[in-house]
Amino acid sequence: MKIKGLRWYIVALIALATVINYIDRSAINIMWPYIYKEFGIADADNKNALALITTFFMIAYALGQTFTGKLMDAVGTRLGMTISIIGWSISIALHSFARSLMSFNIFRFMLGFSEAGNWPGATKSNAEWFPAKERAIAQGIFGAGASLGSVVSAPIIAFLYIVFGWKMTFVLIAALGLIWIIPWLIINKAAPEKHPWLTEKERNYILDTDPESNSSVEVVPVLSWRELLKFRNTWGIIMARFFIDPVWWLFVTWLPTFLKEQFLFDIKQIGAFTWLPYLFAAIGSLLGGYHSSWQVKRGVDAVKARKNSVALGCGIMLVSLIAIVYLLDGLKSTPVLAMVLIGTTLFGFQFLIGNLQTLPSDYFNGKNVGTVAGMGGTAAVVGTLITTWAVPAMTKTSYVSFFVLAAVLVPVTWICIKYITSKKIIHS
Repeated sequence: MKIKGLRWYIVALIALATVINYIDRSAINIMWPYIYKEFGIADADNKNALALITTFFMIAYALGQTFTGKLMDAVGTRLGMTISIIGWSISIALHSFARSLMSFNIFRFMLGFSEAGNWPGATKSNAEWFPAKERAIAQGIFGAGASLGSVVSAPIIAFLYIVFGWKMTFVLIAALGLIWIIPWLIINKAAPEKHPWLTEKERNYILDTDPESNSSVEVVPVLSWRELLKFRNTWGIIMARFFIDPVWWLFVTWLPTFLKEQFLFDIKQIGAFTWLPYLFAAIGSLLGGYHSSWQVKRGVDAVKARKNSVALGCGIMLVSLIAIVYLLDGLKSTPVLAMVLIGTTLFGFQFLIGNLQTLPSDYFNGKNVGTVAGMGGTAAVVGTLITTWAVPAMTKTSYVSFFVLAAVLVPVTWICIKYITSKKIIHS
């Protein structure tokens, strides 16, 4: 049996895994403003408690990004993604047994470590299944999964919470990941070189080889973390992720709390409003991938095309965040406008992040791609931890400083990509 366009089925499954990933991780942020009192936490300690829970998740996520990147390179994406999603499904189910803040912290740590594998796994899978000119589109589809997960998580979690309560909500969403494994193992039987369902035409297209050629495939050495850190490109990716990813996480973690405090929303209203910014983000992810791939097809060097898209995404984010800062007080009576401006911010983020996450596969090769992607993910988490603990102190009286912080991080990211990374070099 041969299936035309098999690579698109693979990336669709990666995107679906990312949707599930975001449903699982978003559940606590959506429900927390309404369940924290069950654990004896006072109103004044609400944000600090959520920051602590997020910290446990993010520390594990940082460790997981690096180690699961190595895992993907060692065992391959088929088995690596399976291990990762089994781990995070079990972890999110265990949340239903939480009896204290400490037990939540333990389960969030387990969730963060296992969920981290989705990112280096997706980057490596896209490098395996797509030629350079299509990788940004594939990464955009994968990134759209993160945004779509945030779109659907708020109404889904709000509905399940109202109908079944918070404990059963964690159990039900855990089942989604375990179900996903079935089609993943069936469809993703092997890498493109050996997959029995792949047509020869698509195989040659993916591997970018001439079927008449007898040239052998170049063997790329596997570099250690220390060796990879000798390259400017590695540092450019690490530093850019350190500065830009916290902006996304500021909204993923704190948007429900912001809506409750700024607009006095109940959980039904959060379910009704929170999806809108992430719909903008999903569109931005797809358009960002298309934008750089369109440039590549027109003859622009792949790395330059990614950088152009990163610059455009940064510009969109910066304009949106500045508008929020100047209009924040007036937005209290117009939540829809606030959601639109936050939406354009996340649109810009997703427009650029898929291209930034594609750079490891442009700069590196073979079994170094997942490792570099994981190192970038770890740096992203370190930056996010810093901003997570800054939020409770910054937002005691106003959220202005919250948005100012996000705005400052954007141009710094652009500087990292523009001036630290070099021209396209495949290290072998």
